[in-house]
Amino acid sequence: MKNLKLFFGTLICFVIGFISCSDEFLLKEPQASLSGPALTNASGVEGKLISAYRTLQGYGLDGGGTWYYSTWSWIFGAISSDDALKGTDAGDQPEHSFIETYDFNTFNVHNRDKWRSAYWGVSRANDVIDSANEAEDIPESRRKEIIAEAKFIRGWQHFEAQKMYRSPKYIDDEIFDIADLESTKVPNVGKIWDKIEADFQAAAVDLPDTQSELGRATKAAALAYLAKAKMYQGWDNGIANTTKLQEAKTILDQIVNSGMYSLVDNFEDNYLVATRNNEESIFEIQYAISSSNDESSNKEIGLAHPYIAPWGCCGFLQAPQDLVDFFQTDPATGLPLLDESWKTNHITNPSGSADMIGKPIGNPSIDSRLDHTVGRPGILFKRFHIMQVDYIRDLTYAGPYFSKKHIAEPEAFGVGGWGNLSANNFRILRYGHVLLWLAEAEVELGNLERARELVNMLRARAAKPVNFHKEAIQGDTRGEYTLTEDLAANYNVGTYDTPWTNKDMARRAVRYETRLETAMEGNRFFDLQRWGVQAEVLNDYLVRESKYRVYLQGKSFTSPKNEFYPIPTYAIDRSFLNGEPTLTQDPNY
Repeated sequence: MKNLKLFFGTLICFVIGFISCSDEFLLKEPQASLSGPALTNASGVEGKLISAYRTLQGYGLDGGGTWYYSTWSWIFGAISSDDALKGTDAGDQPEHSFIETYDFNTFNVHNRDKWRSAYWGVSRANDVIDSANEAEDIPESRRKEIIAEAKFIRGWQHFEAQKMYRSPKYIDDEIFDIADLESTKVPNVGKIWDKIEADFQAAAVDLPDTQSELGRATKAAALAYLAKAKMYQGWDNGIANTTKLQEAKTILDQIVNSGMYSLVDNFEDNYLVATRNNEESIFEIQYAISSSNDESSNKEIGLAHPYIAPWGCCGFLQAPQDLVDFFQTDPATGLPLLDESWKTNHITNPSGSADMIGKPIGNPSIDSRLDHTVGRPGILFKRFHIMQVDYIRDLTYAGPYFSKKHIAEPEAFGVGGWGNLSANNFRILRYGHVLLWLAEAEVELGNLERARELVNMLRARAAKPVNFHKEAIQGDTRGEYTLTEDLAANYNVGTYDTPWTNKDMARRAVRYETRLETAMEGNRFFDLQRWGVQAEVLNDYLVRESKYRVYLQGKSFTSPKNEFYPIPTYAIDRSFLNGEPTLTQDPNY
């Protein structure tokens, strides 16, 4: 594993990658920060750049909540969808409950900090650009790369804002003036996709194909995010925008044809500390931890761990029955149930006594990715122990299932003071995503067979035996178990072997595959948003899931209001210039 250098600036000491293959890290949060002339030299600018990368980690904002604006987006992108439940119990973090039940309000502190975090990152990126242009001791080739990295970060943060808000503001280095606190009080006048695209396009021009230091943006990362921005514009109220999809396809084909990336055989390798920055990874949010410092760990998702030892806190981010049932496959073909029969056929017990709830009904045919995505009773949970309902804080509140992708393996647990925190990177952009977006574009452009080929690549991976859990037999103590040679479930994953000739069917197949591959990664709310199907899907989900989660009864998703989150009152109140607010609230709020 390549070493990542320490970067030092005045009163700044950051690192976002790995120091050695033995996982020893030297990490320290800045005790203060300086900007402007004091740091307009090579070492100062490099330090500022590291501090700008730090904003991608999903916490660290001065005065912000540790988990309020998680990069994993488990609050705004998962529990607000049919992929996840808030979990834990009714009284913990009520702000999450408002989001889960579509009571989006302008004073929710999590939403407040999501807005603040985006423009915190934007400001740091703009400061890097201004400082790099002023510094006289930076070689021109490195100056271009620094500015390109900063534009990538700026585009990334504005992308986050555009996903969240119908009309965010855009701030570039021409607007930003670190000596003028009023300079960023600019109006929000609509979508900012064109400016986001411009940032990623400019970044791609000057970024290298590879970086010697893990965690830095590359040309492919910028291109993939450029394609992602175009995919998010690929639908206008549910109608395909083939111009944008064609533009995205051109870029995605370039990434695929480069041969730089490939799918890892073991799906779980995308979710383990030991297999960070693998051949499937295009861009990862880097985390690190040591026995003396956890300030660059994945604190943003520390609450989302089982309630049993060794974690003991806090039970957030559980899986709904709807998601579990979605993973069932046709017994004859191993294909997803595109006829939606999964909606009326449970594969596990959604209710019942503690020894029955969550257990399989018969021997259902399932996709292997279920047990890499959801912790369910009777199945080994990341080699810690066999999951049972003691993982759950309040079984009657949120049911018997738990999330697991973000949870580190036993060898990476307990490195720092709070054992839940780890160096498990968030693979926010991987080759699997590229294949799914390309398949989606190909369907709408009429290339159904190419779309089938791409989807089958992911399904062939899921069908490999390395992805099948072995049966585990409980030992004498809670943490003891014995693995047998039998499989833990009836894993049955087939490929689409009949030519695709129907665009509607192909579209559904691609969207199903997207959920199967990326469930509980914080994408679902925004995927439904860009497809223009949020109200249809989520209200249907609420009818089914509320049979078991009573707090969802009577709740509904309102379109167009709930398609985006409101601009926080906090932001509007602080946008006043000459006696008038420069920010305008979404008219749906």
